[in-house]
Parts: sequence; C-alpha cells; structure tokens
Amino acid sequence: MSKYHVSIVEYKEPYESVKKAIDLIDGLKDIPNDSKIFIKPNVVYWNRHCDFPKWGMITTSRVVEDVVRILYESGFSDITIGEGIITEDKDDKETAKQAFEYLGYYDLQEKYGIKVYNTFERPFDRINLTDNLSVKMNTDMLNSDFLIDLPVLKTHAQCVVSLGLKNIKGLINIPSRKKFHSADPEQNLHYNVAQLANKIPPTLVIIDGIYTLERGPAMDGKAHRSNILVASRDILSADLVGANLLDIDPSAVPHLVQAAKDRNRTTDLSEIEIKGEKIEVLAKPHEWDYVYKENDTLPLPYAKAGIEGIKYHKYDESMCTFCSMLNGIILTAIKTAYKGEAYDNIEVLTGKEMEPTEGMNKTILLGQCQYTKNKDHPNINELIAIKGCPPSLDELKEGLKMAGIRVPSYFYKNIDKAPLLFMQKYKGKPEFEEAFFQI
Repeated sequence: MSKYHVSIVEYKEPYESVKKAIDLIDGLKDIPNDSKIFIKPNVVYWNRHCDFPKWGMITTSRVVEDVVRILYESGFSDITIGEGIITEDKDDKETAKQAFEYLGYYDLQEKYGIKVYNTFERPFDRINLTDNLSVKMNTDMLNSDFLIDLPVLKTHAQCVVSLGLKNIKGLINIPSRKKFHSADPEQNLHYNVAQLANKIPPTLVIIDGIYTLERGPAMDGKAHRSNILVASRDILSADLVGANLLDIDPSAVPHLVQAAKDRNRTTDLSEIEIKGEKIEVLAKPHEWDYVYKENDTLPLPYAKAGIEGIKYHKYDESMCTFCSMLNGIILTAIKTAYKGEAYDNIEVLTGKEMEPTEGMNKTILLGQCQYTKNKDHPNINELIAIKGCPPSLDELKEGLKMAGIRVPSYFYKNIDKAPLLFMQKYKGKPEFEEAFFQI
C-alpha cells in the first residue's frame, strides 16, 4: 500500500527551508503552470488601534512570501491570496485592508503580480459538504485549480488543534461559520470541521510552526519559537503529524477522528511516510484546554483570586467565534470590577446549550442564541439579556451594569488597546521578532 507523504523541516533560513519542505514531498509535481493557485493564510484577528502579539496566531509573512516566490519562480503566474478577517462590524473593510498592508500582501501584489482578496468582499457559492451539511464557501477558492493551505501550528480551545482542516473554515461566510457551532450532539463543531476538505481543489498544506501556540487560537495563548515546517499533499496526514508535534494524540482530537473515519483511515501514523526531521526530536508539549474550577463554573485564576458570587460557565463548542470574541472582554471586566465583595449570585450563560441554574439571583444570557433558548426558563429569577448576534459593546456595557458588575469607565475607553496587555509576556525576548510578519 502506498503511503501518504509528509515532510518535517526545521526552519533555518528564508526561502530555502520552505522550498525544502515542498521539495521533499514533490509538493508542486504535476501542477500545470497555467493553473489558478489560491493561497489561504491564517489571519485570525487584526487590531487597527494597537500592536498585539501575532506570534503563533497568524501565518508568518515570511512563509507567505517564500511560497509566493517559489510559485513565481516555478512558472506560476495566476496566484491569489485570500482571507476573511472577523470584525465586530460586518461592514468594516478597513481592518482587512490594514492587515494586508502591514503583512506585506500588497507588496507581494506589486512585486509578483498576484491578487489579494478580502474574502468577505468576494462571492460565495453554496456547497453541499455532506448530504446534511451545506455551507457558502469562497467562490475564488472553489474555482481555483490548486489550493495552498497555510495554517499555523497551534492548539485550539474548542477544536483541540487548529491546523489544515480548521484553516479552511476561514473560507466560509459568516452565517455558515455560526452554523458550524451547532448544538446538535452528532453534527457538532467537530463533525462539521471534519467535512471542510470534502469539496476543495487538490491541496498542498504547509503548516507554519516557526512560532507555535498553546491554549490558542488567539493572543491570550502562549507562543513558542519552535522553527518547524510541515508539508503534505494530503490535508489529514499533515494534521495528524502536526498534532503529534504539539504532543497531542490525534485520537483525542474529535475532528481528526471523524475525518479519518470518513476516509477509512486510522489516526496513527502507520499510513504516513515522514521525510526530513523526526517528530520525537521536534515535538514539544502544548496545552490546549483552559482550566476551570468549581464544576467548570469559574476559570481557575479567578477562583484562586477569591472571586465569589458569580458563575461563569466554561464555554462549549456551540459558542461561535463572534460571541467568543466577547468572552475575554467579559471575563476581564468581571476581574477588573471585583473589589473583594462577592457578586450578587450572578450566572453568565453562553453558546447554544447551557441552561440556567436554579437559585441564582441574576442570569445573564449572552447572545441571541442564549436569549432565544432560555428567555422563558423557569429557573431565571432576574433576566439580563445581552442580545445581538453578536452583541454590541454598548449592549454588553449595559448588561454588566444591570447585573451590578461595575466596570470602571477607563476599561471601556481603552478596550481597543487591551491587546497591549498580552505583549508584556514577550517583552525583552529576542526570539519573538515582529519582522517575521513583514515583507
């Protein structure tokens, strides 16, 4: 039986390291030069108001540039970079524009004649990923001849890992992304993510592990300088190897288990031939889960700080990206407002599955999904609805105020610059170079 090929390369120098990762698996073999090539990097988040730690969260511009140059020198001319960046305002076009400018994508456009698209400004086609799951997916990618998938080597608080398969989620439209976080116990987030590669063109996956991230996928995780590149023409094989490099058993990653099952494969590496470096040499343990205390009703640091009188239930897979963007804001607001006196027996519910606990004085329902599900629940004594999909910052402020969570005014005034707090842990560490995200 022929095996799936995966390369592991230690990143040492620009261009040559990426080229080696591709060449070890003949990554561009049999791809005609007139093919339409679509490159999907991973740009999880962008902030126009302040700098923030990109390491381990965003695909390095170093890898993006090297891939474009390799394609160009190999005779390919029809090359597109496409990504959709989530913003609070769905009409915000400036954030993506600034991100692409800073990351150097427009410089690559000028130098190599490529196209750069904000996928939220481009058309989507409805695609049936399975008989029961349809999504709207970016038309440009679907009409391309070859996809180059450039995820980051990182963990994910809901999906355990976020690699080649999960990166494709960035090519579906906003309603489809929300639908992926289903409350259906069978067709849940894990099942849906596993289906993402069903209708994409032939693909080369290059996992960028120059910087890796634990407790990802966002900036509140912990980045590491790991200098790892993984490449494969098979998306599942790349992800299985990537998980092992994070020291996570793929059998503990539900969407990889599902994807393997759908392909009549195993989650071990018996069907994979690895070329280049050995996993055991480069693997490093990366935690993915956030620890909560008291029956998952309060994050561990909050419990250790003695915060009382509030239940903030641990997120589940049904909380979509848009409400999860508010998760950190609310938790920080709760911590900032706490002055040593117990809160008034408050409960915060998120996602599509949670239900109110009996005996709580106040129940905050965050998001339209929670409000629709539980607005008439008999266990609620005082309902505080923070509606919206997602809720606005003003709605959030009013809801916390009604609950008696008195957040200082400076907190909201400086919220756009809150990511600066996460920069502190990398201060003075020369291995974390901003230059990797510039051309």
